[in-house]
Amino acid sequence: MYAIVETGGKQFRVEEGGKIFVEKLEAEAGSEIVLDKVLLVGGSELSVGAPYVEGAKVTAEVLEHGRGKKIVIFKKRRRHDSRKKQGHRQAYTALKIKGIEA
Repeated sequence: MYAIVETGGKQFRVEEGGKIFVEKLEAEAGSEIVLDKVLLVGGSELSVGAPYVEGAKVTAEVLEHGRGKKIVIFKKRRRHDSRKKQGHRQAYTALKIKGIEA
């Protein structure tokens, strides 16, 4: 059984026992959270929400919080001796999917 959930403005395809990295959530490591914005539940039978599936939820355990790889933003205007270098690391939360209820 799998589901498509929405969190942090993005959509993720999740399965039981799977691990996903989402935008940083305000939850402590080791705690359980419930993702209730379920867009689709698939398996033997498919149910699609409009926009969300009624009564469906995904429970997950928070594994850790961290920051992703550094990306470098470099802007340069040619012939103007103008350049700007900037870096960014996006914060994330690692989740392990415990169960899917439809």
